[in-house]
Amino acid sequence: MTNPNLTLIAVLLDRSGSMQSIKSDTEGGYDAFITEQRAQPGDAIVTLAQFDNDFERVYTSIPIDQVPPLELRPRGSTALLDGIGRLTTEIGEELAALPEHERPGTVIVLVVTDGEENASTEWTLDTVKAAITRQEREFAWDYVFLGANIDAVSVGAGMGFAQDKSITYDASGEYVGAAYSVTADYVSRKRSAPLGAPVVGFSSLDRSVTRE
Repeated sequence: MTNPNLTLIAVLLDRSGSMQSIKSDTEGGYDAFITEQRAQPGDAIVTLAQFDNDFERVYTSIPIDQVPPLELRPRGSTALLDGIGRLTTEIGEELAALPEHERPGTVIVLVVTDGEENASTEWTLDTVKAAITRQEREFAWDYVFLGANIDAVSVGAGMGFAQDKSITYDASGEYVGAAYSVTADYVSRKRSAPLGAPVVGFSSLDRSVTRE
């Protein structure tokens, strides 16, 4: 049996050049998200990967109390599909290598981008969608998608994200922070729910505070 008191929050964060305009807001929003999760009951570990046309693991499965402030250094293009595919594969392999009782009972994968795919070479929409669908159906992972400057619900659906777990936000200060805030609320609800219980995704109110 997996550990019902442990949550893995795995974040895939866009650091492509276009993120420069919301660099500070993203850093503040992410840090506030982590602060909110520290206050929740139960144990949590965090993995952070960043992507542009390259993929970088920043840290892996560290206790949430040890997560440092985010430092975002925008550059490059947007290999979104490769980032999702690689992080999903790597996390799956890492968890499979653990004894079952050490595996987190809840796995939440949060993907954040400010633009559409334009640089992937290894993964396609179909292969990413198949990977997300498999992890959610077979292992009860939870995927959440935040997208600025795109229709995140439509784009996310094409990659396999549930519509109620995808949210569009405007790329300006208050809306970036609001996107991380409503995401923190959702993740808190997910962590406090019984394992396997359905959790309501983003509401109409959530969507209204993340866009003009």
